[in-house]
This record gives sequence, structure tokens and C-alpha cells, in this order.
Amino acid sequence: MTSHPAFDFDPDTRAHGERVARHLRQVIAGAGGWLPFEAWMAEALYAPGLGYYAAGSVKLAESAHDQAPTGDFVTAPELTPLFGQTLANQAAQILRASDSLDVLEFGAGSGALAASVIAALDAQGLRVRYSIVEVSADLRARQQSRLAALGDRVTWLDRLPESFVGCVLANEVLDAMPVDVFRWDEQENPFQRGVAVDAQGAFVWKDRAAPDDMARRMAERMPPLAGYVSEINHQGEAWVRGLGQWLQRGAALLFDYGFPRREYYHPQRAGGTLMCHLRHHSHADPFLAPGLQDITAHVDFTAMADAALEGGLDVLGYTSQARFLMNAGLMEQLAGLDPSDAGAYARVVAPVQKLLSEAEMGELFKVLAVGRGMDTPLLGFNRGDRRDTL
Repeated sequence: MTSHPAFDFDPDTRAHGERVARHLRQVIAGAGGWLPFEAWMAEALYAPGLGYYAAGSVKLAESAHDQAPTGDFVTAPELTPLFGQTLANQAAQILRASDSLDVLEFGAGSGALAASVIAALDAQGLRVRYSIVEVSADLRARQQSRLAALGDRVTWLDRLPESFVGCVLANEVLDAMPVDVFRWDEQENPFQRGVAVDAQGAFVWKDRAAPDDMARRMAERMPPLAGYVSEINHQGEAWVRGLGQWLQRGAALLFDYGFPRREYYHPQRAGGTLMCHLRHHSHADPFLAPGLQDITAHVDFTAMADAALEGGLDVLGYTSQARFLMNAGLMEQLAGLDPSDAGAYARVVAPVQKLLSEAEMGELFKVLAVGRGMDTPLLGFNRGDRRDTL
């Protein structure tokens, strides 16, 4: 584990980081001294009992307003319940159109989104059955504690459903899936980036000629550009493609940060989009604290839309998070607030500004809707639908 002056780890945390690092070195050694970054990222995040999402560290802050926020990052549902309450308006439309009372959420974080969506749907007369697929044992325990009062209305699944009708939610799920990293060398030859261990035991980048299939995928996404580094999310594409096997009727709403392809592989984004989150600091070094930090990559939404079509689904909408929330009724939610208590009003409005601001989450985060059997245009995309940019 690389040390960093900004992070003063306690002895137990440092010891866990060293266990993760030893495990990763063993995996690399077992692979002959070189591991594709996708496989290294999967181990760093998901190795049983060791990886970031498989061990017990606190990942999500409960609130953006904490004086000393816990965890490594905060997501939209933790910022304000208005996010989930607004999202529920779109979920309600999907449920009524698909004649279903089933909601399935992937990667439910702290359970904040589930809590606000269920309450808002109850208020609309929709007593839903809510299922969660969660790969993180500690987040699953946190969700179960938070949602305990709902009893058997919320269930946790250990595998994908064989068949599903209703509304699927995935907030910041695709960005946490392991990605392949590629590089065009100075002669514009395609290389796959992997991880090796140097003489001091540190993790280092090491490139190898890209396999034919990966070289083909690179060429499909962008023209060769000397020195350019970026990513391909094969696992995310496979997951979206697989939705078509079990989503019989309804729609999936995918929230994440990313771009359409022509922006994702823009010549000025020459260093790729890998980003790590540790104690509310963001940086681009995946080798800094493996097992102790989140590792993510932005989403190529064109690739995800193509994968949905390949899976037999329809692409129902694509827009910015800000536009989606405004279309789905966020401003009407705010209109119901009492502004006479200036302090209380400001505490409610401040996180909403973060959700909507182009400088914050409003533009960087996008919403992609895919589904089957939906004949009614989705209200979250009534204005500003950007499917033509995919």
C-alpha cells in the first residue's frame, strides 16, 4: 500500500490494506507476473473478505451536512430525500404502464434511495414490493437496518431474477464495475494496460499488445491517437445486455456520471477517466490504497445504449440528471416548502442545487432509460432528451 500524507490510517486500517496488497501480489504472481487491470480492479474491489466492497469499511456518508462526514463519498440519495421522492414519480409511471408493483434496485448504498422511493410511492397509492441486489455485505447489513421497519416489503436477492416486470433502479452502479484500460502507443499501436509488481513490491502499470478482440473494440470506439489512454467497460456492457434476458416488461433507470462516446473518447481526455474516492478526496491513482478506496470509471453511455439494443431492449430516454429531475417534478416538490424559516429552507435547497448545478452533479450525471413494452413516453425525458447524441 502506497503511503500518502493526506491519509493518516489507523493501525487496523493499515493492516487491512497490507492484507489486500499481499493478496493482489499473490494474484499477480499466480498469473505469471502480469494481470489485466480489469482483473486487478475486480480483486481490489470485490475479493471476498478483502476488497473495498467486500470488507467492512464505511463507504457512504449518511449526509453531506455532517461536520465530520464518514465514509469516502456521498451519492444523490444521501444528499436529500427529494432525489428519491422525485424519482418515484417516474417509477410510478413505469409501474402503472407495466401493470406491476415490483421495484428492483441494484447497489442500494445506505438504503436511502429505497426508503424515500417506497414512502413516495406509498403516498401515490402504490404499495410496492421492493427487492435489492447488493454485492457488499456491510452495505447490505446497513440497508437491512435502515429498512427494517418495512418488514417483508423489502427483500434481498442473491442472484438475478429469471423474469421481472416493473421498474429497475441503478444509481452509480455501472461506474463501479471493473474496466479494461487501453493505450495507443507513440506509433499508434493498441496496447492493453495491466498491473505488475516492481522490485520494491509496489504496483505499477505494465502494457502488453492488445489482444485482437480488444484491439478491434478500441478501433470501433475511436481512431488511434498516440499516447491516448482510456477504458472499456466490458462488464457493464454485458450487464446491460443481460437485462434483456430477464426484464420482460417495464424499464430500467441507470444514473451515473459519464458521456456519449464522442465526448468520452475526446482527444482532450487523453488520460482516461479512472477516479478513486477516499475519505471525501478524489484522485486518479488506483494503486494508492487498494482495498481501502473506491475505484471508478466514467460511463460510455453510447456503449450502454448499444448493449441494451443488442439485448433486445428499447432505448427509452437519455438526458442529464438535472433535466430528468426537473421533468419528473423536482421543482414542484420545492414549491411545497415553506420559505418562512430561512434556515430550514436553505438546508433543504442547498443539496438540491448540488443535484441540479452544471458545475456539480446536474450535468456530469446522466440518466439512461432502457426497457421493453413501454408504449408511453417517460415523463423524465419529456424535455431535453439527448438520445440523438448517443
